[in-house]
Amino acid sequence: MRTIRSRWLVFLILTVPLTGCVSTAPGGNKGHLPTYPFTNIEPEWIRNGEPVDFEGELWFPQDGIESLTDQEVLPVGNYRDVQLFVDKVDVRPFDRVYTKFGVNKYRYFERTKTGAK
Repeated sequence: MRTIRSRWLVFLILTVPLTGCVSTAPGGNKGHLPTYPFTNIEPEWIRNGEPVDFEGELWFPQDGIESLTDQEVLPVGNYRDVQLFVDKVDVRPFDRVYTKFGVNKYRYFERTKTGAK
């Protein structure tokens, strides 16, 4: 009887601390990190090169994208039902504005058109 209790005690000592490491959340334990919704296809107006009006200035979509996590960006507004972001470490005046269109895919917008001087 004593060995059963001691084995049970050893079992509890070894397993109880580990229960805090197990996640029951689908997709793993992401904590309280922000995640932002997106569409897999960008709106046609972005693909056509139409600018975003942000803080009184026109920002034009560029051909490139950046791979950023949702934790690296800050939502700053909406334009035509599309959420706008800036890099969390960027300060005003912002260099780029972003829209999200995939997992860790952000289209960047700049104040000038591509190739404009």
